[in-house]
Amino acid sequence: MRFAFAGCDRNLAIFEALVAAGWQPVKIFSVPEQDKMAFHSTLLNCAQSKGIPFQLEHLRHADLLALEGLACDILVVGSYNYKIPDWREHLPYAINFHPSPLPMGRGPYPLVGAILHKHRLWAVTCHQIDAHYDTGAILADESFALDQFDTHETLNLKVQMAAARLASRIGKEFGALWCAAKTQSEGEYWPLFSVADRSIDFASPVRHIRLQLRALGRLECYATLNHAHVRVRSGFAWPEVHRYAIGQIVHEYAAQIVIACKDGFVVFSDWYFVSE
Repeated sequence: MRFAFAGCDRNLAIFEALVAAGWQPVKIFSVPEQDKMAFHSTLLNCAQSKGIPFQLEHLRHADLLALEGLACDILVVGSYNYKIPDWREHLPYAINFHPSPLPMGRGPYPLVGAILHKHRLWAVTCHQIDAHYDTGAILADESFALDQFDTHETLNLKVQMAAARLASRIGKEFGALWCAAKTQSEGEYWPLFSVADRSIDFASPVRHIRLQLRALGRLECYATLNHAHVRVRSGFAWPEVHRYAIGQIVHEYAAQIVIACKDGFVVFSDWYFVSE
């Protein structure tokens, strides 16, 4: 199979698994780098080392026509921010690897919601691309467990590893899986995580603040300390009875600060001040 890949670095394993299955890459599409969310330097290096054309501009109809001219069989998408145009006049196939157990978790980035909603089973799903986001017929999925210790970072790695396993299967069994693809039932669309999801309120209980810190991780939570705004990359919390004012900084050590919350203490271990 001759394929084009559209995605970013965190799904490089999908590209590599398909190449390992004997598929031949003809072009790579990626997205401009976005701090903490999307990177493309590894894909760019891969493209340069293999002599594969690389494009950051939005994939458009003209690009599909060009892929047709390259005798491309299939467009493979994984973590690509742009909507894919109607491909059916130019390519035989197009698939997407989505980081949720479809039809649940449609949308731009369901990993945060997976932790906030306390799911204990998650998956990566490969589906046909149709006119809407994440609604095409499902070829296959790869499931894995989550627990109360998972963070955004561990889930992100689990998704990448599951995507690689799924891509290996897709690469070897594509024809049969495409023909047997199952139409999705009515599902759930999850919008991108909100400012409210990221905002720590020290009047909240420890269990909720812990959940926010785990769910956002390096994507950062927001907080206000003594009328100053901060962003938090990592931290933890524990329950404890105290008489401090909510939001009061009660201890500092090196770069770590301890803040009183409703029923315990919150620690910011990797954080920084931001201007208005």
